[in-house]
Amino acid sequence: MTLEEARRKAAAWCAAWNDRDLDAIMSHYAENVAFSSPTVVARWGLADGWLHGKAKLRDNFAIGVKAPGLHFELIDVLLGVNAMCVIYRRESGMLVSDLVEFDEHGHGERVFACYGQPTG
Repeated sequence: MTLEEARRKAAAWCAAWNDRDLDAIMSHYAENVAFSSPTVVARWGLADGWLHGKAKLRDNFAIGVKAPGLHFELIDVLLGVNAMCVIYRRESGMLVSDLVEFDEHGHGERVFACYGQPTG
């Protein structure tokens, strides 16, 4: 994957969130996805922060797309080896970084979401 391809993928992902299009969001993830986020701890009470499988991730994101004023502003994309880091700002002003490791089909297989503080 080139940096330009990664940027296009990240922009499409942000657009899907901004459109609240759960099917489009989920198209970016592998069936066996492992997803870690502070939102998992808050929403599901899972202390380790991990969800496993696309169905559970969909349930998590079905809650997320209902956030009032939902908006993801893409800030930057960093390219790794079979991975990318998407840096974006939420509607709350909070800076977020999603590190996405890809499977052989270019779908997110292991994802780490890291949240900063809202800027107010």
